[in-house]
Amino acid sequence: MSGDGIAASDGVVHKDRVIRVGTRKSQLARIQTDSVVEMLSQRFPAVEFEIVAMSTTGDKILDTALSKIGEKSLFTKELENALERKEVDLVVHSLKDLPTTLPPGFTIGAVCKRENPHDAVVFHPKCTGKTLSTLPERSVIGTSSLRRAAQLKRKFPHLDFKDIRGNLNTRLKKLDEKEEFSAIILATAGLLRMGWESRVGQILKPEDCMYAVGQGALAVEVRAKDQDILNMVSALHDSETVLRCIAERAFLRHLEGGCSVPVAVSTVVKDSQLYLTGAVYSLDGSDSLQATMQTDVHFSHEDGDSPYDGAQHVGITAKTISHCALEAAEALGIDLANLLLSKGAKQILTVARQLNDAQ
Repeated sequence: MSGDGIAASDGVVHKDRVIRVGTRKSQLARIQTDSVVEMLSQRFPAVEFEIVAMSTTGDKILDTALSKIGEKSLFTKELENALERKEVDLVVHSLKDLPTTLPPGFTIGAVCKRENPHDAVVFHPKCTGKTLSTLPERSVIGTSSLRRAAQLKRKFPHLDFKDIRGNLNTRLKKLDEKEEFSAIILATAGLLRMGWESRVGQILKPEDCMYAVGQGALAVEVRAKDQDILNMVSALHDSETVLRCIAERAFLRHLEGGCSVPVAVSTVVKDSQLYLTGAVYSLDGSDSLQATMQTDVHFSHEDGDSPYDGAQHVGITAKTISHCALEAAEALGIDLANLLLSKGAKQILTVARQLNDAQ
């Protein structure tokens, strides 16, 4: 354990140690990080936390669609470099920004309770009161997400879609101050965290637009061997969110998807069953495959559950959650991916990736 010999043998962070928390510089990232630090401070009132903000590649490249850049760790690499150099002890991310395979030596030590994972439509002031279905023909909708565009082109063929980049503040400013867009699509979670509920004109249900893997959940990334930090942040795990996100991430990883292909999911836990719906799309949404599978995730440590063995599940370490449940969630994602692959998902995603690269 790093940290001047301050870690106790029982893996507890001592109060005379300052825990440094890495974050992106954007307003939303800071709000998210502040919320995680507040939760940790409530549980560990004697520990001092210091927030270290830094810019990432994704924050600096604002004139190119994310799917064009082809880098899986756009919003995470600089933060992980600081973690590796022990300049910070943990990093707060939006889980959807984290690749399904983490660099060696890192793990997701906490997945916090998920905010609303659905996408929201924010309308230009002149379109207030409208919905996507009631917007005039050829209205322009701003989104830089291939996943959103593919699904919405399919559902709302009368609309046009155009890239829009920048952080939340920048995109809202582009919407409000120009006449270019009738509406933009954003994650509901980000708008709620920013306190901008009043701008949500429509929340898209899964039948209109399924969400991105991990959307709405915050993740805390740590060095995998820092047992004291890992033990501390694991207090923030939300079991249902962890199981849903493991299934989603396993689905995406087995499909070999990323932000350069349109892959979408929807998950729910009901009556001890985890339901995963996953889909892949062509860029224009005309071709798609979708299926739903379920698995039992009702396991307790008393059910003969095997003890924690240090295993990560698609990058997540969750030793406080039933090992059997974690295994079941990961297997569900893999099984659903295999089902779609058997029906031709590989071909759809390969063509989508080639077309996106060529544009």
